[in-house]
Amino acid sequence: MLRSVVLGSLLLLALPAAADTATAPAPLRGKALDTRVASLMKAANVPGLAVAIIEDGKVVSLKAYGQRDVEKGLPLTTDTVMYAASLTKAAFAYATMSLVQDGKLALDTSIADDLPKPLPDYPKYADLAGDERWRKLTPSILLSHRTGFPNFRFWQPGKDYDPNGKLSFYFDPGTRYGYSGEGINLMQFVLENGKSIDVDTLMKTRLFDHYGMTRTSMTWRDDFADNLAIGYDENGKPLGHKRRESVRAAGSMDTTVHDYAQLLAAMVRGDGLDAATYQTWLRPVIRIHSVQQFPTIGLPETTENDAIGLGYAMGVGRYRSAHGEAFFKEGHDDGTNNLAVCLMGPKRCVLLMSNSSNAEGIFPYLLEATLGDTCFPWYWSSDIPFDHPEFRGEAGRSLPRASCTLPKTKGYAAAGGR
Repeated sequence: MLRSVVLGSLLLLALPAAADTATAPAPLRGKALDTRVASLMKAANVPGLAVAIIEDGKVVSLKAYGQRDVEKGLPLTTDTVMYAASLTKAAFAYATMSLVQDGKLALDTSIADDLPKPLPDYPKYADLAGDERWRKLTPSILLSHRTGFPNFRFWQPGKDYDPNGKLSFYFDPGTRYGYSGEGINLMQFVLENGKSIDVDTLMKTRLFDHYGMTRTSMTWRDDFADNLAIGYDENGKPLGHKRRESVRAAGSMDTTVHDYAQLLAAMVRGDGLDAATYQTWLRPVIRIHSVQQFPTIGLPETTENDAIGLGYAMGVGRYRSAHGEAFFKEGHDDGTNNLAVCLMGPKRCVLLMSNSSNAEGIFPYLLEATLGDTCFPWYWSSDIPFDHPEFRGEAGRSLPRASCTLPKTKGYAAAGGR
């Protein structure tokens, strides 16, 4: 049955990118969506989930389900502060594009032209001494994950966590995709040390203040403590909430589903950027052929996502959905799973934020419930359906799959699902 479903989905991929299919499920709204969300959360053991829906560039629905603190029995609300994780990267890239628009930053110029001294002369980047490839790095390369760096230097390919890991290139900058928080943080370093632009102030003035994001910050604020989400691991163990004291463009933001939804709506409308800059922000600059996004380096390549044109732009992923062009960004950490997907033509988006490591397992079904058949590359993004564990690990890479149709559901029918 699984193989027949996936083969059918390959036929869907052959259709024109913007065409709807007769079998595409209709998006759910109101009580029908509430029922679907509740059944999925129960079946996958997800304590808290917030959902925002954007139609025609406007936030039309904000809902929170479950609990922000299971031990205290406190409900999750639309104003509960949650960890944005790597949703921070998309916001940072959008703010950075405003600098490009203002003529304060050139995307395709070497960072050597922006810094007052060579990058390896700074202690943080001394590991790159003797490797002149750092001069090939540009803001465009940094923002689109083409640096050649691992995700972070303490996660070396094929090795365990090493707090003393050395930063190095694993491929020539600009030649391929490899997700890297190091690259995003280096972009912050260039702005702060080469342009005298404080990233905390940049985010606040260009985004947070402008879009009414009053419960959003790049570092911890004490007033967040009164309505704060506690993270939970796969087994429901509470992990607390890290109080981040330093700004990290790769992922230090705390926010709420209300606040980030305002920003996401602005992004899909193109607010704050002129047409040319907006197009540059969203233009894919690299095609992605890795079978999955993580680990960043060393995975086999595939052409299975060529049909949807999977690629990366400035801080966001890009692909062709069943409803036209789309952009997306995920955010993952222990006890945190977030996902934003926007269909660019109808300016329709969904934002999913959760305080559970299990939430990524229901994201493919939630996308289907809120947007219909999106063709989202769930396997590449490691959003493996919770009731299909066979797709996890190396063994899952040999299974047939495609992006436009989910595997046949198994586990949650008895809990009120399909």
